[in-house]
Amino acid sequence: MIEMENVSKWYGNFQVLTDCTTQVAKGDVVVVCGPSGSGKSTLIKTVNGLEPFQKGRITVDGTVVGAPETNMSKLRSRIGMVFQNFELFPHLSIRQNLTLGQVKVLGRSEEEAAERGLKYLDRVGLLAHKDKFPGQLSGGQQQRVAIARALSMDPMAMLFDEPTSALDPEMINEVLDVMVGLAQEGMTMMVVTHEMGFARKVANRVIFMDKGAIIEDCTKDEFFGSARSERAQDFLAKILH
Repeated sequence: MIEMENVSKWYGNFQVLTDCTTQVAKGDVVVVCGPSGSGKSTLIKTVNGLEPFQKGRITVDGTVVGAPETNMSKLRSRIGMVFQNFELFPHLSIRQNLTLGQVKVLGRSEEEAAERGLKYLDRVGLLAHKDKFPGQLSGGQQQRVAIARALSMDPMAMLFDEPTSALDPEMINEVLDVMVGLAQEGMTMMVVTHEMGFARKVANRVIFMDKGAIIEDCTKDEFFGSARSERAQDFLAKILH
C-alpha cells in the first residue's frame, strides 16, 4: 500500500530525514514512535505530500508521490489525515465540516455527502452533536469528528499525527477506542504516537526513529520484547516507566 525507499529531507542545511525505507501493507497498523524531534511527524507527512522531500521515492497504491504527472490533490483525498489540533473549521457546523470536502473534492451531492458524513459521525458516537459548532465540543469530541471527516472521504489508508497529544488525559481513551475499532476493521494506518498501550494492543509493527533515521522497524512483539538498539531500549525504559 505504502512504500518508502531511501527518503531524505532537509530544511536548509539541516537534515530531518535520512534514508528512510519501509513498507506498509494493506491492513497494517504501524506505530511510529521516538523522542521529540526525531522526524516522526515529518515522515508520515511525506506520504501524502504535505511535506516535500528531496531524495528517495514514495509510492502509495502504485502512485508515485510528488511525481510531475501525479495529481496530488486526488491522491491526498484518498489518504485520511488526522492532526494533533483537529483542524476543524470553527465557523461551520459539525455537519458542514463533514460534508465540505466530499462536495468540493469528490464531487458528491450535498445529500450524499451528508448521509455519508452522518453515518461516520454516528460511528464515532457523536450523531447527537451534528448541528453544534466545534467550539461547543470537548477536545476529544472534536478529534472524533476529525476522524469521522477523514473516514467520510473513503480513504484507502489513514495517517494519524499524534492524535491524542493535545487532549486532556481523560479524553485520550475516547479517541483511542475509535482508532482501535478502525484497526480491528482492517483499516491501513500509520500512527505517530507515544501511547504505547495502543501500540501494544493493535499495532502489528513498530517503527522507532531517532535523529531523522529509522532505527527499528519490527513486529510489536520484537520491539516490546527485546528492542535491539540501545537507543530504543532507553526510550522504552523512560516511556514505560
